[in-house]
Amino acid sequence: MPEPPWRSKRPSNPRAHHDRGRPEAARYERRSGEAGDGVILYGWHSVTAALANPARHIRKLFVTENALRRLTEENIPLPLAPDVVRPGAIAARLTPDAVHQGLLAEANPLPSPGIEDLTDNGIVLVLDQITDPHNVGAIMRTAAAFAVEAIVTTARHSPEATGVLAKAASGALELVPIAIVQNLARALAELKERGFLVVGLDSNAPDDLAAIELRAPLALVLGAEGKGLRQLTGATCDRLARLGLPGAIKSLNVSNAAALALYIASRACA
Repeated sequence: MPEPPWRSKRPSNPRAHHDRGRPEAARYERRSGEAGDGVILYGWHSVTAALANPARHIRKLFVTENALRRLTEENIPLPLAPDVVRPGAIAARLTPDAVHQGLLAEANPLPSPGIEDLTDNGIVLVLDQITDPHNVGAIMRTAAAFAVEAIVTTARHSPEATGVLAKAASGALELVPIAIVQNLARALAELKERGFLVVGLDSNAPDDLAAIELRAPLALVLGAEGKGLRQLTGATCDRLARLGLPGAIKSLNVSNAAALALYIASRACA
């Protein structure tokens, strides 16, 4: 796997003191990206992708005997000696519904690129306050499948690049750079200055995404479910477009919308 040049690092969380007394897993879910703090990764795809990423520093690795046997059989190199534990020892570090598959890693967060560091020869996804880690993880997996150059999101009102998000991303966290910005409208303006066509998805827009002229570099902007794009975000876009759906339901889960929009955009920008 080629070394990805950039990855996400979350700025300090002023609410960190609220996590005192919470279980360790809960603290990880909320605070994993802080400077000096760790990221928790669990599940086969998430952990093995991190092990294969030379840019990812693994601090600790917990494995069950079965998982270690599989790692050995598949010739997956380990950067450090793992702690071989029983499955319950890993489960105790996570939320009750977490499926860890016998693997858990504590790692350093990956760095975040600036807008000026993003390449300008492909597609960038911009997330406007999408907070559900399952949705963001699924979007990241789709982004990796369509060779998206980067994901741009805000420092606030976005999930940490750890835990549930990493599991849902199924290894994509190691493949797609995450640019974390303080002001999304300003970031969109910077992308436009660099020549990006900025198109926001809006179910009420008059134009069908498949019917408008798209070209690279392209930034596709997705809003949160229910709320959609914020007013300033939409106003900053070059165009607003909807997904033309033939059925009675005219909106999709945001991760499904991302997949359909990327399919349309990747064909148009090829």
